[in-house]
Amino acid sequence: MPTRILPAVGDADAVRSITTLLHQLPDAEPVTPVVDSTQLVDTLARLAAESVDELPEVVVVHERIGPVPALELIREVALRFPAVGVILVSSDASPGLFSAAMDSGARGLVALPLSYEELASRVQAVAQWSVGVRRHLGHGADVLPGAGGRVVTVSGAKGGVGTTLTAVQLALAAQASGRAVALVDMDLQTGDIASFLDVQFRRSVVDLAGISDISPRVLADAVFRHDTGVALLLAPGEGERGEEVTDRAARQIVSALRSRYEVVVIDCGAQLGGPGAAAVEMADTALLVTTPDVIAVRGAKRTVRMWDRLQIRKAEETTVVVNRHTRGTEIQPPLIQRITGTAIAATAIPANFKELQTAVDAGRVHTLDNRGTVKQALWTLAGELGLVEAPEGTRRGGRSRGGERGAVSLRRRRGGGG
Repeated sequence: MPTRILPAVGDADAVRSITTLLHQLPDAEPVTPVVDSTQLVDTLARLAAESVDELPEVVVVHERIGPVPALELIREVALRFPAVGVILVSSDASPGLFSAAMDSGARGLVALPLSYEELASRVQAVAQWSVGVRRHLGHGADVLPGAGGRVVTVSGAKGGVGTTLTAVQLALAAQASGRAVALVDMDLQTGDIASFLDVQFRRSVVDLAGISDISPRVLADAVFRHDTGVALLLAPGEGERGEEVTDRAARQIVSALRSRYEVVVIDCGAQLGGPGAAAVEMADTALLVTTPDVIAVRGAKRTVRMWDRLQIRKAEETTVVVNRHTRGTEIQPPLIQRITGTAIAATAIPANFKELQTAVDAGRVHTLDNRGTVKQALWTLAGELGLVEAPEGTRRGGRSRGGERGAVSLRRRRGGGG
């Protein structure tokens, strides 16, 4: 059986050198190279959504791949696609890099300049390991299908537009349909999920920030199991501690959650920081909530443009949700779509704060009346996004995008700015 090898190389000269050698290997079947980390993860996610068997046995990652650094990219691939063996190609063959590569999940390190014998030996060993893992996965291993769970981020065009309520109700809708759901408060300084659900819990997302290998037990200790069944990962009670969560930590946390839950809903708030940027970039679906007024729509447009400039997400890959919608307002969803250049959710959330006030003030938004127009609209939105289990018990197929994008530090994108 031929060994499928996917090179991930950004430099044109390196692409030619590596692919030439790969074609010379016995029983090797090199596939079309990918040129950056985003394309690699998207390609693997698309293949994994079809079947684990569609994934290449070996991925060769060049040290100068970008925008995500090679070791962080390897860690991401190892967490999301455990049946794929990764080989790092680097000019640094020191024991320190070898150890770091192994800690990140690589199965081998090949030094530059490449030699046929070393590359052939590593590819053969990694391919055998990959085949063994797939054989194990094919005999009842308890893993999520494809590339793991579905990640949905909910961000606000500005404060007060209904971001947290939207995130909470989407999570509740998915949980009520039989999905395993995690709800994450990534609004690290001003997060309100705990208040909306009347929860007091000493653990928070900060407790996972300094852990390089988040095991299922560690993750279980950090989440709070709500009465509704939703697993909550809360923002810290002391807002200043949010600075302890780096964009790298956010990527690891989201990946760990994705591997354990079918749906992960993340409230990113209205302020963009490194962790929020990482979550939005990794998301399968990124929602941006706005209200139909000039100030909020301008905020939505500003956010979409900023995401695009920082290479977090393109406008056409973002879905705007219109909250507090009324037929009489001058600003209707089609106009917002033209202004922002994004997709627009077909379900608009009606304006009816009277329906919400008692539940919000009591911290019990999970007890909203099923007959309420706001709750009905938000749960309809969950169905539109594919978060609700089909009535016959079958899973929905594809994902809204081809897979997650590895997040790049907000600080790095700004050229070192704060």
